[in-house]
Amino acid sequence: MSPTVLRIGGFAESEVVNVLTTACDRAGLDPADAVMLRGHTNAVYRLPAAGVVAKVARIGTPLASVRRTVQLVKWLTAHGFPTVELLPVDQPVIADGHAVTFWQYLPQPGHPVPAAQLAGPLRALHELPRPPFDVRPVDTVGAIRRSITEATALPADDVAFLERRLAELDDARRQLRYVLAPGLLQGDPQHRNALHHRGAAVLCDWDTASFGQPELDLVTVEIHCRRFGYGRRHYREFADRYGFDVTSWQGFPVLSGLRELRMITTNAKRASAGSQTLAEVRRRINGLRSGEDRLEWSIL
Repeated sequence: MSPTVLRIGGFAESEVVNVLTTACDRAGLDPADAVMLRGHTNAVYRLPAAGVVAKVARIGTPLASVRRTVQLVKWLTAHGFPTVELLPVDQPVIADGHAVTFWQYLPQPGHPVPAAQLAGPLRALHELPRPPFDVRPVDTVGAIRRSITEATALPADDVAFLERRLAELDDARRQLRYVLAPGLLQGDPQHRNALHHRGAAVLCDWDTASFGQPELDLVTVEIHCRRFGYGRRHYREFADRYGFDVTSWQGFPVLSGLRELRMITTNAKRASAGSQTLAEVRRRINGLRSGEDRLEWSIL
């Protein structure tokens, strides 16, 4: 039996290390003793010698997408928005055709940012003026549809179920009447996409930023509180601080259903046969089939 190849951000481990080393050399940074922080989506490393964080875009990520993220973060920083800042070097750095970005390193305690501390930054984000450059419109349905098409390890009956559910939710979405004004969206606001900084929280991970209805960001926070073990109190404190409880809005079940479907299908397209990721994806799908809206999900 051939040995299992560890894959980080879609790369084999040796590939991502080569990309990281090349990018650090071009940016004048020391990659010695790099420590991987995350590897499921992008490959994120702490560089102790340089005192920064490096993010290698997941394999297959278009360079234009990373450039958009850099442009947005620079604009947010110029507006004094609470975000993790980019290192002041020319970015992104291109290494072997892959985009690498370098970020301020913020030491963290052992616990994630509580949901309540996401409320202030998110509300401030939603109320910012529209940037003077292109920000892609939110396209949840399109993203789900593409992910279903790319999910090669799912059984046919699971695929058929996801397609039916998407069609039903998309039909219902067209009838929604929103309460909040459109604005900038973080795209995946949650406890792990924010960092502690000086007694408050700063947002990070802007890969899915878009322009659309803030209700979608708020639904995402609620789902993370409910599905990943943080509990109702975490969400209630968030809603109180934000000033709007999205669960009281009549469109919540539809938007929540779509967001959960996106969270499932995004992981499904990356799941390989026999993997723990595929097992968790199928467990979530079975939960949707049986209507278990309180089923706790495992982090992927």
